[in-house]
Amino acid sequence: MTLNSEIVVPWPPVLPYDKQSVQVPGTKRPGQTAHYRNAIFGLLTLHTPNSLKTLDQVFQSGLKTGSNRPFLGHRPVVSKNPLKFANKYVWETYGQVDARRRHVGSALYAMFKSGQVGGGEYETVGIWSQNRPEWQIIDIALQSYQKVSVSLYDTLGRDSVEYIINHAHLTVIFSTSDHLPALLKLADRIPHVKLLVSIDDLTPEVKKVFVEWGEVHGLKVMELRELEALGRAHPIEPIPATPDQVACICYTSGTTSDPKGVVLRHRNLALAAHSNLYGLELPEDATLLSYLPLAHIYERICELCCIAVGAKIGYFTGDPLRLLEDAQLLRPEFFPSVPRVLNRVYQSAMTAGNVPGLRGNIFRKAIAAKLEKLRRTGDATHPLWDKIVFRKIQAVLGGRLMLVTSGSAPISSDVMDFLKIAFACEVDEGYGLTENCATCAKTLPNDATGSGTVGPPQPINEVKLVDVPSMGYTSDDKPNPRGELYVRGENCFREYYKDPAKTKEAVDEEGWIHTGDVAEIDSCGRIKIIDRVKNIMKLAQGEYVALEKIENLYSSSSIIAQIYIHGDSLQSYLVAIVIPDPIQLATLASSIFGRKVSPDSIEDLAKAIADRRVHERVLSILTAEAKRNELKGFEVVRRIHLSLNQFSVENGTLTPTFKIKRKDAYQMYKKELDALYALGEP
Repeated sequence: MTLNSEIVVPWPPVLPYDKQSVQVPGTKRPGQTAHYRNAIFGLLTLHTPNSLKTLDQVFQSGLKTGSNRPFLGHRPVVSKNPLKFANKYVWETYGQVDARRRHVGSALYAMFKSGQVGGGEYETVGIWSQNRPEWQIIDIALQSYQKVSVSLYDTLGRDSVEYIINHAHLTVIFSTSDHLPALLKLADRIPHVKLLVSIDDLTPEVKKVFVEWGEVHGLKVMELRELEALGRAHPIEPIPATPDQVACICYTSGTTSDPKGVVLRHRNLALAAHSNLYGLELPEDATLLSYLPLAHIYERICELCCIAVGAKIGYFTGDPLRLLEDAQLLRPEFFPSVPRVLNRVYQSAMTAGNVPGLRGNIFRKAIAAKLEKLRRTGDATHPLWDKIVFRKIQAVLGGRLMLVTSGSAPISSDVMDFLKIAFACEVDEGYGLTENCATCAKTLPNDATGSGTVGPPQPINEVKLVDVPSMGYTSDDKPNPRGELYVRGENCFREYYKDPAKTKEAVDEEGWIHTGDVAEIDSCGRIKIIDRVKNIMKLAQGEYVALEKIENLYSSSSIIAQIYIHGDSLQSYLVAIVIPDPIQLATLASSIFGRKVSPDSIEDLAKAIADRRVHERVLSILTAEAKRNELKGFEVVRRIHLSLNQFSVENGTLTPTFKIKRKDAYQMYKKELDALYALGEP
């Protein structure tokens, strides 16, 4: 069987790299640019012929490729003590998933209809689980029976879980067994919940405990296989969705407040997925490696694309330390990723290859040759260097990659170019928000100068730039217009759930989402994110500083694992907390101390970060990075504090999407930051 190519729109024979987006005539207004649309495909709408309008249509599109086609794969556990996984993937077919979604959906439909569960504005159902086949099966069932899914992040703290459960009026929650105790402990504070479904099979002893614990609080606890049996015994045909029906409420992690519930309708998600099928090139046996959280919109859209064309999705074991092992067994063609992971790939490859002697000389010569060709022609392949140098890097992720995507945060152009030549395949950077289903812009393949931009608007979108006078950005700037990026299209949300005030701040009466990102549009029609409207602070001498932007620039340095930059309006310069990369720190410390420092030795690393010479060397590396990125004098970090104590979700300084919670990060390091300023002007 082949992929469903009926809905994939191919690239034209020649891509217009010099004209990737076009201005819509008659749309220019004072204080803003004209509207820009994709120059290759035009504008995708609900009325475009053969467009996917609902999520149940997305699944049916994949099912058309053949019910016996492999769909969802995982590595079974073969031993629990010690934990060991099979050295192969086991697959469920599209036909088997079709049957299971009917069983789950039929059971839920009957329960909501009888009044056993429900009672809120929407028939909401929660899912609290790491990525696994059952996550997708449950979600497809909800899409097929007019239910509204609500994801609970695996990394959310208890307070946020409780808030979302109550805010979304969840009465049913599907959960892995490890989260059941937390939910049962919360029972008195989540009064709407009536049913907990364990995705895992439970031993009789454990099940008895959970069932009796639930009964004390008026909660029913059952296993997924029991629920499926109920639906199998009383089947109901799937109920077609309509484009305007709510499909899910996707809660975004707040850096300063409670999560916001983004209400996404079937048309938003289905058409966003369809937009990403324009120009998609994958083989007929294509496989995606799923490890980014399905609770986040980026991974969800990537998997919807795979479902629409009948591709396979293989799930990682849940252990990040086994991710490379999973990749080498699965050998995926499609690897959606994020800068946090891709920067590590880059740093590890550079550390391993950039060594003294012949091997290092060959590595550097290979990089130079391939970069020259890439930046001249856009071609990331090389008949010699791919075989003798880069094949080893490609083998780390299975050796069959055809498409790598980077999203969720900025990534440096140098890293992007290295990834292109290292993987010798299409490596795209995309840009999007939860509010537009992670779909707004994406780079074109083989664009020789595309790194550093996020490409043209996606077919589903039109964009414009609006002046930000307080920051000096205008639509009349030369050589390129600059301003806050606004985006509009069928993929864009209309409301935050039960929050009209924040809705009004984010989306205007014409349907434009105000992204809060400052962008420029270059002469080729590509979008480049250059700043943030928010997280701006003013230094003592009146200069405005965009802290997030500067952090992102410094983060491309291999010495940086994490960085938090702090400014004080009573001070004229910036300071930073730097969490060094252990491997890079060990290498640097070894050169200073004249002896081997192991990246695994906490004692040695602690001595290194306390050493004045190490401080000076790290600061000099950061200063060089600032110069390379042409930062202004007041944007350059002048003092640093080195620490091994990372920012994390667990200690409350990172959101579940790994963005720094600035207030909490400051409180964590207030003493050290105050001490840096107490030293006086550098």
